[in-house]
Amino acid sequence: MDMRVNIAGVEWKNPVTVASGTFGSGEEFSEFVDLNQLGAVTTKGVANVPWPGNPTPRVAEVYGGMMNAIGLQNPGIDLFCKRDIPFLKQYDTKIIVNVCGHAPEEYLAVVERLSDEPIDMMEINISCPNVNAGFLAFGQDARNVEELTAQIKKIAKQPIIMKLTPNVTDITEIAKAAEAGGADAISLINTLTGMKIDVNRRTFAVANKTGGVSGPAVHPIAVRMVYQAAQAVEIPIIGMGGISSAEDALEFILAGASAVSVGTANFHNPCAALDVVEGIKAYMKKYGFESVKDMVGIVK
Repeated sequence: MDMRVNIAGVEWKNPVTVASGTFGSGEEFSEFVDLNQLGAVTTKGVANVPWPGNPTPRVAEVYGGMMNAIGLQNPGIDLFCKRDIPFLKQYDTKIIVNVCGHAPEEYLAVVERLSDEPIDMMEINISCPNVNAGFLAFGQDARNVEELTAQIKKIAKQPIIMKLTPNVTDITEIAKAAEAGGADAISLINTLTGMKIDVNRRTFAVANKTGGVSGPAVHPIAVRMVYQAAQAVEIPIIGMGGISSAEDALEFILAGASAVSVGTANFHNPCAALDVVEGIKAYMKKYGFESVKDMVGIVK
């Protein structure tokens, strides 16, 4: 049975990674999880300079999941290259660095800085607020997405995954724009914008007023969007959104994703991603699938 998948020329030993921002850069989870068992580790978003993130409180529990408004707090690319990449290099897993920015030049600075680092892929977080467009997320405008993707592809040495926001009218338009810009793969979905009000304190549950909703509640929406994107583009898709079990992950694969990413579930079950790997293996054995790619997109 062949668990390997090929994403844009990079071979993962299995189709499972972890969603950016839910796993740090692997170090804190390495006490619970054998990182060698993951197809890839996707790091927390990193910017050209340290970002302090949003004021607290930044996390709230919501029905069927959680809401966060961390604001992409990160130590900046210099510390990241010095500390986090060498840590991950100790393990036999692919390294995907999530890149964030407030303006195209900020993304490009990080992509350039990573060009000589021993990483395998980059995931570009285009749900970041674009300062040049009145803080509308980069990923909400197809022209923006195509342009930014093309600029990044010009200088990137590693394959580029564009991470799509679900906060759009038509996900296929954004997926096609990423493909037209030269993206090697896309990943989706990022969090859905939500709001929670604390009725006893009569105030917002997170200081930012709104936050990104993730967890089981978003799963059916994510599966629908991955299916739509798979019909619209030829490039590989990494599906994510509310994966708590192998069954959840398999829905994405059957809908057209070549790989999957486990996020919010890591917070209450550090071994969630490994459980998904084992569960996919068991499913393949049960139904006689020889390789993961035989299952991709078979539900039409």
